Amino acid sequence: MAELAAALRSDVNRYSPGEKLPSSRALVERYGVSPVTVSRAIATLAAEGLVVTRPGAGAFRARRPTGVRKAADTSWQEVALSAESASASGEPIPRTVDASGVDATLALPAPGVIAFNVGYLHSSLQPERALAAALARAGRRPGAWASPPLEGLEELRGWFAREIAGPDDGAIGASDVVITAGGQSALTTALRALAPPGAPVLVESPTYPGMLAVAHASGVRPVPVPVDADGVRPELLEDAFRATGARLFICQPLYQNPTGAVLGAGRRSEVLRIARAAGAFVVEDDFARYLVHADAGAQPRTLMADDPEGTVVHIRSLTKCTSPSLRVGAVAARGPALERLRAIQVVDTFFVPRPLQETALELVGSPAWGRHLRAVAAGLTERRRAMATALLSELPDLPPPAVPSGGYHLWQRLPEGTDEAVFAAVALRAGVAVAPGRPYFPAEPPAPHVRLSFAGTAGTTEITDGVRRLRTAFDQLGLV
Repeated sequence: MAELAAALRSDVNRYSPGEKLPSSRALVERYGVSPVTVSRAIATLAAEGLVVTRPGAGAFRARRPTGVRKAADTSWQEVALSAESASASGEPIPRTVDASGVDATLALPAPGVIAFNVGYLHSSLQPERALAAALARAGRRPGAWASPPLEGLEELRGWFAREIAGPDDGAIGASDVVITAGGQSALTTALRALAPPGAPVLVESPTYPGMLAVAHASGVRPVPVPVDADGVRPELLEDAFRATGARLFICQPLYQNPTGAVLGAGRRSEVLRIARAAGAFVVEDDFARYLVHADAGAQPRTLMADDPEGTVVHIRSLTKCTSPSLRVGAVAARGPALERLRAIQVVDTFFVPRPLQETALELVGSPAWGRHLRAVAAGLTERRRAMATALLSELPDLPPPAVPSGGYHLWQRLPEGTDEAVFAAVALRAGVAVAPGRPYFPAEPPAPHVRLSFAGTAGTTEITDGVRRLRTAFDQLGLV
């Protein structure tokens, strides 16, 4: 087909603009190819703007533009987009949104580049067959294409409620849950529902860049609270509530992104006590609940399971542990906050498409679901060990990163003075894509870092090769 397209591309200049090209039958006879090949070649030229096709009439050489289109003057938009509104205290609310941290984890690397930057499972770890079977069964359900309840299918809401409650089945019900289009959508809804524009919002530092982007887009002001190996530091959280008057704290208590920290057992009740004393909500982003490794011990309960007073708003998604395109998640809350969350969800998106909800139900209700989670646990464990071993072998002078028992990445500290952007660019030239650490910090970072994801790799061989390429980047920059 490519050879025929090239031949037709050179022949098209023989015709005047608007003149008809030979018929498909004539081209089949002239070039000795099939009608399908001719159709594809014509379609290629049409996509390039060289020919136009008219059903029943044939293909014609495209007419030349009558003139060069003048570039539009959009400079006026700089003024309109730079306008700021004021918060209740009179402080300006910036309207710019930096999506670079999100882009770094969503961008697909070029062929041949090893992806240590992505935030989703490699296709070999995704339940593609189970998803296909679930989608087929969902499509046969009566009313599968009808409008769902605005807050989501009750059966799916009930499943999420049981998952969030854990052993205390019944403590959280379907009526406490609203289905969302994934975790990012739930975060956006929670921020808009629980914090007015211009308000301070306490966040972990470092934290997930997508949350910071949502905060800025919502017009709120993220205030960093440092974390250590046991999660957020309660004494600093209390100080931050007192200093800012914030009414919202967003955290990831389980395998925090990017540090991998798990909120310590002694800190869980402290976080809830501090938030209640401040009259504030805690948004619990439980993104890694289904990314537990095979060698992990018993998982802690959700914060919401220990909170009957409505302090905690819980967010969970199926996307991370299945496929980027299964954008089905949930937000759970109690009291008036739930109704506001529901209202914003309805205003923003109406509802999550019913076929997606039905597919999610079929998947989590099938025997394949348990098998998939076990496969993910084993695959992530194997990849994590390979990355940690390769870093120790190839880059022994670097501080060893904390090795979590869940999640999908390691948080690697770089030598002092390292320019993360330059390092990432050199690493990419060496054939490995990484996520610089700066976008993970709401304020000035204490040290340079890089996030290295092992979940998006094909396996241990690719991880070992990728770390060797990282060593090349370090050598070129004289960092080790």
